[in-house]
Amino acid sequence: MTLLLLFLVYAIALSIALAGAGHWGRTTAARLASKPHSERILIVGATGGTGRQLVAEALERGYTVTALARNPSRIQVTHPRLTVVRGDVLDGASVDAVMQGQDSVLCALGHNRYLGPTRILSRGTGHILRAMEAQGVSRFVCETSLGLGDSAFRLGLFYTLFIIPVILPFYFWDKTRQERMIAASRVPFVIVRPGALTNGAKRGVVRHGSGIGNALWAVRISRADVAAFMLDQLESDAYVGSSPGVCW
Repeated sequence: MTLLLLFLVYAIALSIALAGAGHWGRTTAARLASKPHSERILIVGATGGTGRQLVAEALERGYTVTALARNPSRIQVTHPRLTVVRGDVLDGASVDAVMQGQDSVLCALGHNRYLGPTRILSRGTGHILRAMEAQGVSRFVCETSLGLGDSAFRLGLFYTLFIIPVILPFYFWDKTRQERMIAASRVPFVIVRPGALTNGAKRGVVRHGSGIGNALWAVRISRADVAAFMLDQLESDAYVGSSPGVCW
């Protein structure tokens, strides 16, 4: 009983810490940005679940797409408007090179190194932001997760009391670094916080904004719908400087 109580205290304390460390509200300076002229977009994390959907959706919408990948063979799509570039987001030089000529960046970085401290997300995002600032790229849309900042406790009890504190504490803590880094940058941004991700089909109708999620049960959304919502942010200023949640 004592161990269970201690674990509950730890889980709740972690969510409170994730609330304090993540992004809150709207960053005023970024609100002043106008919609970018986005024809050429860079997708980072293009071999992951959301990243693959971003590539497909962006090509369907007519964008010229560059995908950065450590292993280009994992992107099993060919298209006249798709360029796949071998590179590592943790290598600042390769990020600088691939950023040239881009109008916007969509980031769906992820990894499966859950069992120890990590800075993969924040380090990679730092390289992206520095390259964007240096080259004047005008919009950054980044996927993080519900459960951070002002969306803490909104992934449901199963995630709050088990998945995050047991499996993903280091991963989520690095996401808070990632969010703070984005909010502190000079780049107009939208941080997209999805609910629990599925591989289901795109429904096209989602709930989004502040107050999304539920403290009791997990809210879900397909990666295809997340990708569509992220691309929508290149065509609207509604959420620039903020971190909307998104779910079904």
